[in-house]
Amino acid sequence: MANVQYYDVIIEPVITEKSMSLMGERKYTFRVHPEANKIMIKEAVEKMFDGTKVEKVATVNKDGKSKRRGMTVGKTAKSKKAIVTLTEDSEEIEIFAGL
Repeated sequence: MANVQYYDVIIEPVITEKSMSLMGERKYTFRVHPEANKIMIKEAVEKMFDGTKVEKVATVNKDGKSKRRGMTVGKTAKSKKAIVTLTEDSEEIEIFAGL
């Protein structure tokens, strides 16, 4: 496995209608490094956002889609998504506050 630091684990937040509805349940969705595991994701969220305590992490691996351009067939890059559940006494994540 590659040497992945905590600041390389979280790539970007996922902002969709479904992920916004999960914020009421203290669940936040992030696109993460494909080689990151649940422990690495938990540590990265707690270090990057002060006052947050992670209760649970769920991950989803997404395979690349098959795409064609004429006779050439290829695949898009695969990705990984993490749904992070915060504890009740944890603070909110600030990047989602204005949305």
